[in-house]
Amino acid sequence: MAEGLTLLLFSLFLLFCIARNVSVVVALFAGLVLFTAYALYKGFTFREIWQMMLAGLKETRTVLLVFCLIGMLTALWRAAGTIPYIIYHAVSVVNPRFFVLFSFLLCALVSFLTGTAFGTVSTAGIICMMTGKALGLSDFYLGGAILSGIFFGDRCSPMSSSALLVSELTRTDIHRNIKNMMRTSIVPFALAVIFYAASGGPAGEMPATVKLSFFAESFNLTPWVLLPAAVILFLTLLRLDIKVTILCSIAAGLLVGLLCQGMSLRDLLKFMFTGYRSGNAEIAALMDGGGILSMLRTALIVAISSSYFGIFRRTKLLDSIKNWSFTLSRYSTDFAAVLAVSVVTAALSCNQTLATMLAYEITEKMFEDREKLAVFLENTAIVVSPLIPWSIAAVFPLTTIGAPKSSIIYAVYLFALPLWNLAV
Repeated sequence: MAEGLTLLLFSLFLLFCIARNVSVVVALFAGLVLFTAYALYKGFTFREIWQMMLAGLKETRTVLLVFCLIGMLTALWRAAGTIPYIIYHAVSVVNPRFFVLFSFLLCALVSFLTGTAFGTVSTAGIICMMTGKALGLSDFYLGGAILSGIFFGDRCSPMSSSALLVSELTRTDIHRNIKNMMRTSIVPFALAVIFYAASGGPAGEMPATVKLSFFAESFNLTPWVLLPAAVILFLTLLRLDIKVTILCSIAAGLLVGLLCQGMSLRDLLKFMFTGYRSGNAEIAALMDGGGILSMLRTALIVAISSSYFGIFRRTKLLDSIKNWSFTLSRYSTDFAAVLAVSVVTAALSCNQTLATMLAYEITEKMFEDREKLAVFLENTAIVVSPLIPWSIAAVFPLTTIGAPKSSIIYAVYLFALPLWNLAV
């Protein structure tokens, strides 16, 4: 009874905060109070509860450090001209007839290189929507294609905070996880490509209004600005430690910013902390962002959520849900059980990070093979969250590009991935 009431109150508070546009961090702090009260009710002391929280935090301490590095990296890729170069040249060569497919592929590429869905939708996503509307395309179709694309890299990029989180939780190698994720996504990705290619688009040339000339005017778009991205790809293939890989790309970004864009070291270091800021209004609307400060909210969500783990384990608060998932796996498959748990946690938590961490906590005992658990979480919790209309993973991207929530129906890749893996 007490377990159910505690979880119900937590879920209701989360939903209230989402409905009232209150930061989910507030709800997570409230959850911490609720779970602490439950632990006290079960007879644990404040000292014991504190030790539980610390035990949970230890599981994600590496992730929190990498979050800061990713924030620095994304700011420098903006300042160095890496992201502007990719978007400018991609839009310049696209055939309008295949613009819906192009939107999916461009967002998938940018999200894979940067590892951030929200950062991608704020740059490539906005440009794709702006261009698509100029071509007369429906924001319903474009929104779905963009949503699919931005979460492609959010799931399987070596720079992705969610991929890093899953590898840290499951104690698996991120490079092997990426290999497994690529293997299990071949068919869903191909289906999405075929679907978006068949969606079509207008014949003719790209309108002059969407040539993005302001990028060429504000940045030195020499191929050298791709160096930070090339470093990431090359060192990832060598399977270097992810922290070393990111630090090398940061160094390359600093070098490109200094030599190619003529920026001062002081400005670049400032961007690494506060995020890139452009003096050009057109550039600022698309490129401003990144920096350590941009990752603080995500880091705080992970830190608070991970502190729950120790409380959950010692108090056995989630045992009834775990038993339900075990029963479901016996009568269906392990993947079906993880998928069902992910749908429930995503719907109740309204947040991709918390949904993933809860799904892991509930289902981890079902698996001896940790790599299998990792890829199951990537193919369920990570991609299910943006399919929940009231989840932050769906609300933020769609609001940013001005697409209706019905666009979720057109996010073919996000539907195909779990359904294909469920079928096989």
